[in-house]
Amino acid sequence: MLRIYQRLWQVNWAEQWQYRANLVMYLLFWLVSPVVYLAVWTTIARAQGSVGGLTPNDFVTYYMTLLIVDQLTTEITIHIFAYKIQDGTLAGELIRPIHPMLTNTLVNNIAFKALTLMALMPVWIVLWFLFQPDFSGVTWQGLLLAVPAVAIGFSVNFLLGAALVCVSFWTTRVWALVEFYAALSVLFSGQFVPLQLMPPLVQVLARYLPFQLFKYFPIQLILGRLSPSEILFSYGMGLVWFGIALFLFRWAWSNGVKQFSAVGA
Repeated sequence: MLRIYQRLWQVNWAEQWQYRANLVMYLLFWLVSPVVYLAVWTTIARAQGSVGGLTPNDFVTYYMTLLIVDQLTTEITIHIFAYKIQDGTLAGELIRPIHPMLTNTLVNNIAFKALTLMALMPVWIVLWFLFQPDFSGVTWQGLLLAVPAVAIGFSVNFLLGAALVCVSFWTTRVWALVEFYAALSVLFSGQFVPLQLMPPLVQVLARYLPFQLFKYFPIQLILGRLSPSEILFSYGMGLVWFGIALFLFRWAWSNGVKQFSAVGA
C-alpha cells in the first residue's frame, strides 16, 4: 500500500506543476481575505489601542499564522472529485483495487498543499518585513502540540468535505451545499475574526462545532494562548468529530456508489 501512495504522490506532484497558473489563482484567492482582515483589524487596534484586549501585534501574529494553518488544513475535494461523479469518469476509478477518494484524491490534496505552501513562503516573508510581528510567545512546545492539531483539523475537514461531495451521487447542486459549508467555516473557524471577539453564543457554538479545529485551535496552540484545560477539550472534540466525519463519509460513499451510473460503464 505504501508503494501505491508513493506512486500516486509522484503522479500528483508532477500534475500540480503542469497547472502553475491555476496554482497562482488559488493562492491569490486564499491570500486576499486574510491579508485584508490583517490590515483592517491592525489599523483599528492601532487607532483604539486594542480591540477586545487584542493588540495590533496580536492581530498580526494571528493572521500571519492563519495564512500557514489555512493552507495546511484546507481541502479542495469538491474541485477534483465532484465532476468525476457528474460526468461519469468515476466509473474507471471504481474498477481499480484502491479507494478513489482515500488514495488519489487525498494525495492530490496533499500535493496541492505542498506546492501552494512553497509559493506562500515568499509572500509570508514580505508580510513579515511589512508588519514586523513579534512571535516571542511561540514556543517549541506549542509548535509540537500544534502538529497533531493540524493533522486532526485537515483529517476532519477532508472527511466532511468528501462526505459533502458524495451528495453529488444524488444531486448536481452540490456546489450550493459546499458554499454554505464554506460560509459556516469562515464564521466559526476564526478566519474572519478571532473567536474571542465574536458574540458569546457564537463562541459557545464554535467550541462544539468542527470548524474551530481547522484554524482557530491550531493557531492558538502555536501562539501559546490556550490553557491546558482548553487544549484537552479541543483535542477531545477533534477526536469526536473525526469519528463523526469518518462515519458520515463511509455512509455517504457506500450509499452513494449504489446510486451511481455512467453511460457506457
